[in-house]
Amino acid sequence: MDHEDFDVIVVGAGFAGMYLLHRFRQMGMTARAFETGSDVGGTWYWNRYPGARVDVESMQYSYQFDEELQQEWEWSERYSPQPEILRYAQHVADRFDLRRDIQFNTRVVAAHFDDQAVNWKITTDDGKQTRSRFFVLAVGCLSSFNKPDIPGLDDFSGNSYFTGQWPHTPVDFSGQNVAVIGTGSTAMQSSVEIAKQAKSLTVFQRTPNFSIPAHNRPQDPEYVAYFKANYPELRAKAKTVYGGLLDDFDERLAVETPREEVEAVLEARWKKGGLTFLGGFADMLYDHRANIIAADFVRDKIRSIVEDPETAELLCPTNIIGGKRLCVDSGYYKMFNLPHVQLVDIAGTPIERITPEGILRGGEVLKFDSIVYATGFDAITGSYLRIDIRGRNGRALKDHWEGGPRTYIGMAVAGFPNMFTVTGPGSPSVLTNMLPSIEMSVEWMTEAIDTMRRKQKRVIEATPQAEADWVAHVNDVAKGSLRSTVKSWYNGGNIGDKPSVFMPYIGGLPAYVRKCDEVVENDYRGFELL
Repeated sequence: MDHEDFDVIVVGAGFAGMYLLHRFRQMGMTARAFETGSDVGGTWYWNRYPGARVDVESMQYSYQFDEELQQEWEWSERYSPQPEILRYAQHVADRFDLRRDIQFNTRVVAAHFDDQAVNWKITTDDGKQTRSRFFVLAVGCLSSFNKPDIPGLDDFSGNSYFTGQWPHTPVDFSGQNVAVIGTGSTAMQSSVEIAKQAKSLTVFQRTPNFSIPAHNRPQDPEYVAYFKANYPELRAKAKTVYGGLLDDFDERLAVETPREEVEAVLEARWKKGGLTFLGGFADMLYDHRANIIAADFVRDKIRSIVEDPETAELLCPTNIIGGKRLCVDSGYYKMFNLPHVQLVDIAGTPIERITPEGILRGGEVLKFDSIVYATGFDAITGSYLRIDIRGRNGRALKDHWEGGPRTYIGMAVAGFPNMFTVTGPGSPSVLTNMLPSIEMSVEWMTEAIDTMRRKQKRVIEATPQAEADWVAHVNDVAKGSLRSTVKSWYNGGNIGDKPSVFMPYIGGLPAYVRKCDEVVENDYRGFELL
């Protein structure tokens, strides 16, 4: 069978999926996106939990491919809340009339490459099959939520909520005794808001995390005007920075700087807030001595904020700072000074099970009206492996990735022709500002497809050797960073049976872009065009 319904099938209608559709339409190609949700937005469609907001400044967390779009959209806050980001995604879909190419409420369950027809057969959960020449996965890095493996999860007679699948109608916790399980970013954001309503809030913590204050505030009109007047220069400068995120990064080494000066820089960055807290010195994530200075600084801040000494010590992380993704909060530590908020340590005395009345721990049942599971995501690979993807000769992606994900430049997989992964494993993705990374990936792969068409080629496929070399490079670069020494969702450490492999490319966005450009300049080195 050689019939193809579309030139391209895209999985996902978040920021990556929408930009893909726009690019393919400009190229005159037919494309269809399948989206599990009922509207666009991806991560920002699903993550509606209280307090959800971006941890990159709003003026930089936006598309840059269209100047009119940049100029017309107005962000209300320094760090925009989820509803506003979702409205932005919906605005983009409206502005470029993208919904006509998206099939909502549809899950892709299988995608098999047909060796003889040289196309992909995609099966959706309604039982229908669609064929396309190209298959592009725009499934997101943090879109496959992690349902915790706690006995009795379904036994609870009260209300159960998962931050990654929050109800689309408002949840009122007024007068309730609420438990939050987890202390990652979603837990920190949601707990602060839940505490404003609940009769009591109990946070169950296994591992404390480092968090930096957001100091969120309404947008400064002068700052917005400056940014919009200088977008081209600012965007270009951001592309030269490790994380694709503008800030005053410094190349100094903390270990070679007087301690009081290091402390002064950390204090200034604490007052500024945000993800770039560690950016004042180049060795914070590479030298234990430098990292300890920053970690001790934040631990002392926690002790100065939290009034109860025992609670403060429980909240102080003992691992390196920045090993796990740095959290950005709006009053998380201060929340524990409220009389109705309690912290429960489950590292030493873990949760035994969920009961109809609440949570059994240490032989005692703690009773609750609602339990919120802020237990994170099966990050980076989870959404790929929940689809039955099979390449040449029926080889399953889950078998190819049995020892950890394998890609070439984070965008292609050997043995899976005409398949692309947007910000996939082996790309900088979550270590960068995601919107510029998404745009870069989408532009690279659509230009590759356009090159194929001009050269009248039917297939583009990464070679096994190129893939092996890239995986080795990703691993080698990761070894130099302290991040690779910490158990985190970066390396699958939060999922019990997941291979321990550092999945993002830690070399930074500029280095990654150079690598991808070199592939093109050398006539798509590492790919076979057939």
